[in-house]
Amino acid sequence: MLRKAFSLGFGLCLLSWAFTTQAREPIEAIPLSVDLDLDKARLGYQLYIDQRLSRDRTISCNSCHDLYNGGVDHRKVSIGVEGASGLVNAPTTWNAVFNFRQFWNGRAKNLREQAAGPVHNPVEMDMNAAEVRHRLSESAEYRAQFSKIYDAPPNLDDALDAIAEFEKGLITPNAPFDQYLRGETVLPRKALQGYRLFKTLGCITCHNGINVGGNSYQYLGVVIPVEQKKGTKADRYAVTGRRFDRNRYKVPTLRNVSRTEPYFHDASAATLDEAIRVMAYHNLGYLIEEEEVEKIKAFLHSLNGETPWILKTLFPGRDIQP
Repeated sequence: MLRKAFSLGFGLCLLSWAFTTQAREPIEAIPLSVDLDLDKARLGYQLYIDQRLSRDRTISCNSCHDLYNGGVDHRKVSIGVEGASGLVNAPTTWNAVFNFRQFWNGRAKNLREQAAGPVHNPVEMDMNAAEVRHRLSESAEYRAQFSKIYDAPPNLDDALDAIAEFEKGLITPNAPFDQYLRGETVLPRKALQGYRLFKTLGCITCHNGINVGGNSYQYLGVVIPVEQKKGTKADRYAVTGRRFDRNRYKVPTLRNVSRTEPYFHDASAATLDEAIRVMAYHNLGYLIEEEEVEKIKAFLHSLNGETPWILKTLFPGRDIQP
């Protein structure tokens, strides 16, 4: 009887330790759903894919942030109106709601401000509020939707609000690592070894939280400097003008990172292997071995989630794998 009691007590202690350990993890699981206004989100989806929001009617939000392809366009820099080239690699819109700021330099404080940027940018969509209002008002469907949702005719401010509401739902839940955090599954051995390396080498210092990044500004080349390309205006210096902010960027999310190549603000790393080696060397001062790269890569693959939740919600029955 005493042995049984001891065994039960020991088992409860182990269970308690396991839950406590999970609670101490520096990464948080993405929720399975999110509360938002579905009517607004549906309108936001239509606007997100509508090329009428660009001056030459060739570019939409989806052109640079493909909803079914990692939330990116996989180009080094995106192409805007009249074939104009951008200056930096387009970040993903998947899970962007969890970023504490938007854009590489954090110049937008939320999704709505971010959505406004490309609309006005002369090398992206090159539009103004009056022309957006005019074009959207030509559509009877848009007139009806804006009237129902906003009690107003189509206009840019409300359009940006709808796009932001849609983007809030671009979360990719239920990644294998999230299932592991919830205690629902066991990670493959290589992925678990990779996660341990990720923590012990120090990657976790910048890549933590629900988005495994996106919650701080950090330097690129903090240990061993990286030669920076001129003129991208992608760092915090472009916003603040302070020397302290040169080569300092918003840390990108590592959610679905194996699906968002090329990497870094300047797209200087074509593959995930290369990105891991660059960060290990320049930001951690560590010459990483091939076996370690493979283990960390296995962990990063475990961060791949399901089709963005809002797409599955708006289009039930359409089984689209990202």
